[in-house]
Amino acid sequence: MIAGEFAVLEPHHNLAVMAVNRFVYATILRSHDNNRLTLHDFNLLDLAWEFEKDRVIVNTDDERVRFVCDAMTISYRYLKEKKVSIGKFHLSINSELDDESGNKYGLGSSAAVVTSVVSAILNEFMTEEPSKELIFRLAAISHVKTQGNGSGADVAASSYGGLLQYSSFQAEWLRSAYLQSDSITALVEMDWIYYSSKPISMPKSIYFCVGWTGKPASTAKLVDKILQLKLDNLDAYRTFLKNSDDAVAEFLKGMQEENIDLLLSGVKKNREALSTVGTHANTPIETPLLSTLCNIAESLGGAAKPSGAGGGDCGIAFMPTKEKADELERLWEKAGIKPLPLQPNPFGAKRI
Repeated sequence: MIAGEFAVLEPHHNLAVMAVNRFVYATILRSHDNNRLTLHDFNLLDLAWEFEKDRVIVNTDDERVRFVCDAMTISYRYLKEKKVSIGKFHLSINSELDDESGNKYGLGSSAAVVTSVVSAILNEFMTEEPSKELIFRLAAISHVKTQGNGSGADVAASSYGGLLQYSSFQAEWLRSAYLQSDSITALVEMDWIYYSSKPISMPKSIYFCVGWTGKPASTAKLVDKILQLKLDNLDAYRTFLKNSDDAVAEFLKGMQEENIDLLLSGVKKNREALSTVGTHANTPIETPLLSTLCNIAESLGGAAKPSGAGGGDCGIAFMPTKEKADELERLWEKAGIKPLPLQPNPFGAKRI
């Protein structure tokens, strides 16, 4: 998440989101006799599953299969409605989003997993290549079904790739539409009235850096706390929305015009808006280590902010020169912040 976090949860508020070069791989091997599911990251191997009464049922009590189970269910239902024949298969999932010890970097892993599952099943069984829009919509339906909230921006980045200007479908709207619809096909094809997405380009003269604080954060819990502010202090919430909109507009204009000063100013204003709303909501979006991450970047002539829900996980920085970016990463390491070798990835979900 680059700019516009939390505000994107309201209708018609823009966010900038970027796909990066870390991947989830979903592999399908057809089978003659049974269905199996393997999640290597969780050491869940060869779990039996079946599609019964319009849902996938996996033979396990482990709650960590929920996102995959729902993604399979939504994909199955869509293909069934399209009269596509689906044989038995073994689905195997590998992720490279976390570090070797299993620590979460906060890279939208659930969204990437869901998108990879949807993409793999559609690519395997449809006669034509599925569009990125179809993959996104089915993955978004699935993700909202499982998680219940969120903007879907991480699903969009996983589906389309690149850097996107995005406004959310609104989770409550999509969840309600899903519950009221008897057809996944009809839900996919209807007008998602709040949703929009378009690619944008990053200036070649800016350098993008990501630092990990070493502390995982729960997006769902932080989202709930910020939305509670809407009920507890509406004026503060409305002020945040305006400040976020102004910051994102400045950032996007800086991107479009390749005006680095304007781009950096937008990032700084977005950081301030997020920090202030966190204070009002009594939830630490900008933790002490995220503050250090941002302050080091600003001391070197760049700009930085928490990425996504904050509360830990990653911060991002934009630096005006390669030398400053390299110095930033050295200083981050001294401060206990792990630089991540992440760069934009243009491709999104695809068959390999």
